[in-house]
Amino acid sequence: MIGHAPKRKSLSPEERVGLLDDPAFTSQSDSESDSTIIDLDQHVSMEKLASGILAPVNYAKSIHWRVLVVRLAWFFVPSFLQGRSMREQIRPAKLGPTAYLDGMRGIAALFVYFCHFSYQSFGIASGWGRDGKHHQILRLPFIKLFYAGPTAVCVFFVISGYALSYKAIKNIRSQNVKDFSTGLSSMAFRRAIRLFLPTTVSTFMIVCLVRMGAYEANREFAGDKTYLKAVREPYTHRLPSAYAQWEEWVTAIFLGFRVFSWEHYSGFRVYDPHLWTIPVEFRSSLYLFLVLLATARLQTKYRFLTLATVMYVTYRRSRWDFLLFLFGMAIVEWDHIRGAHVPVSVLPLGEKEAKPARLRLKTIFWNLFSVFALYLMSNPDGGGKTTPGWVYLTSLIPEWWECDQNRYWQGFGSVLFVLAVGHSQWWQRVFNSAISQYFGKISYALYLMHGPVGKLIGFHWQKWAWGITGVEGNWYNIGWVLGACFCIPTVIWTADIFWRAVDIPSVKFARWFEGKVIVKAN
Repeated sequence: MIGHAPKRKSLSPEERVGLLDDPAFTSQSDSESDSTIIDLDQHVSMEKLASGILAPVNYAKSIHWRVLVVRLAWFFVPSFLQGRSMREQIRPAKLGPTAYLDGMRGIAALFVYFCHFSYQSFGIASGWGRDGKHHQILRLPFIKLFYAGPTAVCVFFVISGYALSYKAIKNIRSQNVKDFSTGLSSMAFRRAIRLFLPTTVSTFMIVCLVRMGAYEANREFAGDKTYLKAVREPYTHRLPSAYAQWEEWVTAIFLGFRVFSWEHYSGFRVYDPHLWTIPVEFRSSLYLFLVLLATARLQTKYRFLTLATVMYVTYRRSRWDFLLFLFGMAIVEWDHIRGAHVPVSVLPLGEKEAKPARLRLKTIFWNLFSVFALYLMSNPDGGGKTTPGWVYLTSLIPEWWECDQNRYWQGFGSVLFVLAVGHSQWWQRVFNSAISQYFGKISYALYLMHGPVGKLIGFHWQKWAWGITGVEGNWYNIGWVLGACFCIPTVIWTADIFWRAVDIPSVKFARWFEGKVIVKAN
């Protein structure tokens, strides 16, 4: 037994020989003695390995089952209800200089969910007044941003480019070559784990639930035009055999590593159609790292010139996704140049305080500029050529632009908005608020969970709601609102759990794994 395992003691060669043995006349050869020692080493090593494996089991046995039940139940309580310590983890008393970007990303993730929840019931792609129709107030610019999913994706990509470039540009400008190389290597190594480990877990859960038959109850509802009158997403399918299902899942995971292809809709979309952005994010991240590495030793003006050249080539190739990453890098450099994140006390005396009149003028300018950016972000997803307010702007889109036309102004609007928020204390306060920071923390989990949870649980709520209100006339809209009152909290709750159970451990695992495999500095 492990508890009675012999303890190994360091012995000298002389001490390894018994008191009655004479080295000169022993009947045991040296090779046999060595073999005995090796067997002892292997026995001790196996006991240590077994002890390590059984440690969690022994720990679980030592805890009373009631304690385990209480801990498990408490884990399912939303984090913002778990007391001050958890709330401080969500929004620390002292926020970082770029914390507002986390809040912006969180609100964007929430709006993506609103988009996917809405477009199944209503045709939300058209703007106000398209073809002389669609005069609902919710289609007006600015208001439609609350469910503008494609615009929110553009914001994601700009923020990703900014966040991934921030420390690298900081080290480049301070000529800290060691920290730059270490940091860039670390980001490149951990990026795949950060993006794909939570995604693999979420799709693994989907496959398990599919094989258990959990999705079958809503399969008919998912294709019923009576309820889902607009977009009916491909419903999670169940293959004849478990082997075929798991084989398809593994293939989907490998297809997610789309580094040498610009194809958008592949890989993870087999089990969650919303996950097409994950391979795009990974590919654009790697290309961004390459640009950072290539321009690291250049003077600032030549780095900007090189970056502008790469951006122009990317623009001409209509690669809006990678272009937004590059814009994020450019904004970071500009923010470092103007000292946007440097405390006032360490700035040169002449730069510590602007004159009140000049400061007010600057504030007004950037707030108005953000309004202009929000208008561009409100570009309708379809029919811009016949939508009032967008006819002229749509005509400015180059004929050689190969991607969807809505990506053009939505993308540039997102860039301008991120730039404006960096200059606006009012907008930063909005995105540094507790609710924005909370959604920032669970943003990735919310993005991964809203699709499968909406189909698995959300459809039940919607069936129940429309069963009460009916689907005739305005009662359809009332039923939709009633269902939303239950679907939205359910998705946020499951995203909160996934964030703590999978997302946070994935980040920790990536750092731990990196620490185990890198060469340790002397």
